[in-house]
Amino acid sequence: MDPDGRAYGAARWLAGRGIGEGSRVALDVPDVLPWFLGADLLGAASLVVEPAWTPAERAAVLADARPDLVVTAAAPPPAGPIEQAGDGETFFYLPTTSGSSGSPKVLVRTRDSWLRSFAALGPLPGPVLIPGPLSSSLFLFGALHARWCGQPVVTLPRWDAEAAARTEAATVHLVPAMLSALLAVLERRGGRCALRTVVCGGAHVGDELRARFARVLPEAELVEYYGSAEHSLIAIRRGAGGLRPVPGVELDVRDGVLWVRSPLACAGQLRDGDLRAAGDWTTVGDLVEFDASGALTVRGRAGATISSGGRLVPAEEVEAVLRTAPGVVDVLVTGTPHPRLGELVTAVVEGSPRLGELRAVARERLSPANRPRRWLAVESLPRTASGKPARALVAAGLADGTLPVEPLR
Repeated sequence: MDPDGRAYGAARWLAGRGIGEGSRVALDVPDVLPWFLGADLLGAASLVVEPAWTPAERAAVLADARPDLVVTAAAPPPAGPIEQAGDGETFFYLPTTSGSSGSPKVLVRTRDSWLRSFAALGPLPGPVLIPGPLSSSLFLFGALHARWCGQPVVTLPRWDAEAAARTEAATVHLVPAMLSALLAVLERRGGRCALRTVVCGGAHVGDELRARFARVLPEAELVEYYGSAEHSLIAIRRGAGGLRPVPGVELDVRDGVLWVRSPLACAGQLRDGDLRAAGDWTTVGDLVEFDASGALTVRGRAGATISSGGRLVPAEEVEAVLRTAPGVVDVLVTGTPHPRLGELVTAVVEGSPRLGELRAVARERLSPANRPRRWLAVESLPRTASGKPARALVAAGLADGTLPVEPLR
């Protein structure tokens, strides 16, 4: 990952404060990369603090990580090279789960787990645009992969589709909602776009979005990957072949739930400062199927399933359909209490769609049990650092009335 002078400067600053091989540091800074690479040079593992965490979330994460130092300083001046400590099994990163479905957990990664992930994704052209904060493991992965490729990194502090469309980057890492917004800008303005590769993770890329991409960026490649904070890359799709397991990653489906054994997986989870090692086979509860060709279809997280009227409704499949409706920027589907049905399938929609068009799409594409019965409009969905809708925050906001929604008309 090729550190530079600023990383060497950060390493010397950290070493002067007792940080060395096996240490843990928490980075509460806007300029993450030099500190992250500097800590890695010393054989220390870094946790990147997410500014959007509540005080309670921050306290819980730090209690689990037990860092030896919390860094809040500006990056020190560049310095001369130092020799890297540790080896491939050295812990270098303490990722946190995104919080899209609950409170963040603190995981532990070795260097080799991500170096193998970089090799699985392969070389990509540069410059590489990272359009969000490096507190998101999706964006940090993209930035470090770019350095592994020897490519320059261009960053945006937060997602801005207009700014992303104007850059001269050849590659961008993003999630499907961002891709949809980027394509909308390019459709509106027309003209040249420098992008040659779009790497999309975090959620399923639907057929309609894939077709839009082909129309708007016919010369570019769309690389979709499926993974998790716990497992890193699990499967990759290039072209029309569907998601295919990464070489060396073993998959097993048990009662519809995916279990994974992988050299790319994290080493375990930190609780109160102690490492709880991961098992040989692990799961995050994703519901999957394999088709006759061996391609993987992800139906969504078991925890994102709604129990309504005796039927189990896969929220993420419903969301994928509704995102194709005109005027929808993004949508999150959740269950809200109902005295007879248990939960009512509820769609919380960001954008300016017409309710009639949404219902028409639902009637055409969804079985009656899976169609939302309640439709709500929100100006902006709460999101995780990676840009995914924050499922737990939306559910809590609907339950306690703090999410500013209106009936969709």
